[in-house]
Amino acid sequence: MAKVCVIGLGYIGLPTAVVLAKAGHSTLGIDIDPHVVKNVNNGVTHFREPNLNSSLISVVSNGMLRASEKIKDADIFIIAVPTPFRKTNNKNPVPNLDYVISAINSILPFIRKGNSIVIESTCPIGTTAKVKNIIIENTKLKENDFNLAYCPERVIPGNIMVELINNDRVIGSHNNQSKEKIINFYKTFCKGNILSTTAETAEMVKLTENSFRDVNIAFANELSIISDHINIDVIELIKLANFHPRVNILKPGCGVGGHCIAVDPWFIASEVPEKSQLIQTARKINDYKPQWVIEKITKKARELKSTLRKDPIIGCLGITFKPNVDDLRESPALKIVQGLDKTQLKLIVADPNIKSHNELSISPLNNLINNSDLYVFLVAHNEFKYISLKNREYLDFCGVINK
Repeated sequence: MAKVCVIGLGYIGLPTAVVLAKAGHSTLGIDIDPHVVKNVNNGVTHFREPNLNSSLISVVSNGMLRASEKIKDADIFIIAVPTPFRKTNNKNPVPNLDYVISAINSILPFIRKGNSIVIESTCPIGTTAKVKNIIIENTKLKENDFNLAYCPERVIPGNIMVELINNDRVIGSHNNQSKEKIINFYKTFCKGNILSTTAETAEMVKLTENSFRDVNIAFANELSIISDHINIDVIELIKLANFHPRVNILKPGCGVGGHCIAVDPWFIASEVPEKSQLIQTARKINDYKPQWVIEKITKKARELKSTLRKDPIIGCLGITFKPNVDDLRESPALKIVQGLDKTQLKLIVADPNIKSHNELSISPLNNLINNSDLYVFLVAHNEFKYISLKNREYLDFCGVINK
């Protein structure tokens, strides 16, 4: 088995490091945050993910995984750092590769002949080629002296530990030597099919997958806005439309969140803005949905104020980006609550997966249930499915209520 160094111990890097260690690879996880390093070495995760913490305790206890702020020699280096985007004036957001380039620069002194470097971070097209040139220009190595490939992660929070092992993977590289070497490495812990292609195609695969999902979600979200305007129940509408054998419309929500679907389409749009009109339109629809939800809530609150003859208390249920996780990245529910918090509305915010928040006061769920005049369902957490709605005013923006 190999000595593996995973750069970045976040939502992808830490589960990847744990899976590698469980597969028998001697794994070193690198992170710039000393608190993350300390927690990992103590067998403690810094985010919720089913089966991650128990697996972490196991591989730390048997010495197969340890964390550090300092990189050491390894056979294989895996880059799993964030790739956010930069917002620009009057232009599409553009990818920010600072973390990826910084990670590559940090391993340059440790890359030896025969080593493999795998980029798992979501990247714009051409990043792998750029990394190859950085390594060649800053070391004494030639292209055939090391193996380099792009392998996009394609897991979903809440099922990462299963999907890292069972999902099909795409390996993209500029030469067959790298493909063969890195495919054989992934076979040591992946049960899914491992498919090979060029580096550029592999980079585009991840962006395409998430842009496809974003477009489909945008259709559902726009349909919910249209249906509301013409007084049609969008949930019933979609349910009936989906009886068509070739129609499968998704359930609308209050927007799109997470670090992938809400971000990756901009990587394509920034590269070819004139040729990506559908992708850009979908992004704009999904980005607008939280504001539409805020407007619906404030309108309902005004109506209740007239009826109750007092300022109603709005119970906001959920702030994470998807159900049953503690992940707040790009969360539309969080944006909605933050937007409402800037108004004069009285809010109670509850999320069973979030203990505290820097800007918001998080209340126990029972407090919200007992003291709110209006329930606003923003995230379909399991705990919310059993709330009694008898004689209650509510707005459901996530389809948590069974009709």
